[in-house]
Amino acid sequence: MSDELVPLVARPEVGRVFTGHRKVRLGDVRPTGELRLDALTRYTQDVSNDDTTEVSLPDDMSWVVRKTTVDVLQPAVFSEQLEISTFCSGMGRRWAERRLNIMGSEGGRYEVASLWVHLDAETGRPRGLSDSFRTIYGEAAQGRSVSARLTHGDPPGTELPDSRVWPTRLVDFDLFDHMNNAAYWACIEELDLPADTRRRYEIEYRSGIARTDAVVFARATADDVVEGWWSTEGAIAATARVEELPVALYD
Repeated sequence: MSDELVPLVARPEVGRVFTGHRKVRLGDVRPTGELRLDALTRYTQDVSNDDTTEVSLPDDMSWVVRKTTVDVLQPAVFSEQLEISTFCSGMGRRWAERRLNIMGSEGGRYEVASLWVHLDAETGRPRGLSDSFRTIYGEAAQGRSVSARLTHGDPPGTELPDSRVWPTRLVDFDLFDHMNNAAYWACIEELDLPADTRRRYEIEYRSGIARTDAVVFARATADDVVEGWWSTEGAIAATARVEELPVALYD
């Protein structure tokens, strides 16, 4: 476990905070009853989109996720009611960080941060944040600057450790014919880690995965840290890192 882990940015006292609600449904839980990470990601994506829709951002679909961090403090369970609050926690020139607090009626709790890069809809290249975006979300960000730099390493050596073919499905792909962010978390669920331990999960998105790609997922464990890599024809499409959280990190 890393001694350098710090809590995700706290909810601001000023600025825009949007709140939505979800109920944990039967199709969203493990056989043992806990909310799956892929379902949690769908919830957070939906509430985030509801937020940008409410403020009528003209380019609310012109964003791609660069990195997502999920701190699981207590898993939500079947039928639990969730309150999901979201706000902007930092900005760069062409990207912004979205924070989400997820609190459950039965004690479930998650802290999530996603870094999103703003794209030009015509060229697909990163584009500066608009004045309207900064006006709406800037107060909550409180001047905090965030980086879009990736921090996960490549797999050790030329041979991927503990590799397996990851068969993609039609339902994994979205309107843009790329694997949806939530689908990657289904792969993380296959690690089958015990639900009674607080953990930080991270995924960094690189080249992404298309429907025609043959995907291999590899993993390695060292010093209680699990690392994972999705590869397509030798290129790393995304990376993952999982480690335990210090017990008192959010206390």
